[in-house]
Amino acid sequence: MLLSSEKRSSDSPSSDALIAGAKYDPRGARGHMESWWFKANDPASRRAFWLRWTVWAGDGDPSRAVAEVWAIAFGGRGGHVATKASVPFERARFSREAVDVAIDGCTLTAGAARGRVESGGRSIAYHLAIDALEAPMRFYPARWMYEGPWPTQKVASLNPNARVSGTVKVDGEEWAVDGWRGMMGHTWGRGHSPVYAWGHCNAWDDGDDVVLDGFSARTRVGPVLAPMTTVVCLRHHGVRYDLNRIGSLARSSGTVTPRRWRFHAVGPRADVRGELWADTEDFVGLFYPNPDGTQLYCLNSKIAHAEVTVRLHGRAPRLLRSSRAALEIMTSDPNHGVRMYV
Repeated sequence: MLLSSEKRSSDSPSSDALIAGAKYDPRGARGHMESWWFKANDPASRRAFWLRWTVWAGDGDPSRAVAEVWAIAFGGRGGHVATKASVPFERARFSREAVDVAIDGCTLTAGAARGRVESGGRSIAYHLAIDALEAPMRFYPARWMYEGPWPTQKVASLNPNARVSGTVKVDGEEWAVDGWRGMMGHTWGRGHSPVYAWGHCNAWDDGDDVVLDGFSARTRVGPVLAPMTTVVCLRHHGVRYDLNRIGSLARSSGTVTPRRWRFHAVGPRADVRGELWADTEDFVGLFYPNPDGTQLYCLNSKIAHAEVTVRLHGRAPRLLRSSRAALEIMTSDPNHGVRMYV
């Protein structure tokens, strides 16, 4: 599929098997990690929730995978709540053709998310309808990059801009979800990049006509880390600007610290510069072991701040701000200073 630097976003909003279906093969010779995630933000306050369905298989015995379901509520009455449950892979369901996942009674499809996750005496239940507003975002411009061994971690936004309705119950506190803005993504591969920041925002202070999604990462090439790669995809009034071509990658840059992601992405008709950051107390720490046994830590916030300047060819620069952005930072440093939850 052609990903031009400027194109009307008129593709079908439904996902396809290339980026949506499960990739884990129990007959594989190496370990595997894979996850589908969904998040949404309250337009009236700094409340948000994040849901995740995963497959994890270690290098030691790739045929014996576990399926996990995660749920985090940010900004509730009792503070952040994080829960997680695990079952053997054989007791879960994963479609290879579409978004259709079921783990321990928790389900995710392109149009709905339903379930309840309980651990450590805390619980998060959800019953949600998902309405896609944009076509999927493919961060890599070539099909072989999704099907081949490199990059070792694949990522795509199956639904970068959704309208979400339903209910979420956080330890009995009920949240009415009425038209919240959300998104759905999918990642898979040999392991998580050891230096990584991903950010997303479709809930801006001054409008909802812009969707920003992107990352900066250093991936492994053999025993060494490659230079930082930064990819940003932007939707502006339904027009797509995918800054992922070779020329854009050569001119783009990013820096990742334990609380902040700064980036500058450049294309023929778009220039996007900004930063996403969160205070320590706005992060939830998650343990993300890689299949090879290395331990990584995901510092996860769905109530992060964003300040982004968008320059489109022939238009005046536009400054966007939000306190309802998604920010995930990966680190191998156990002394990152964020409370670990699950």
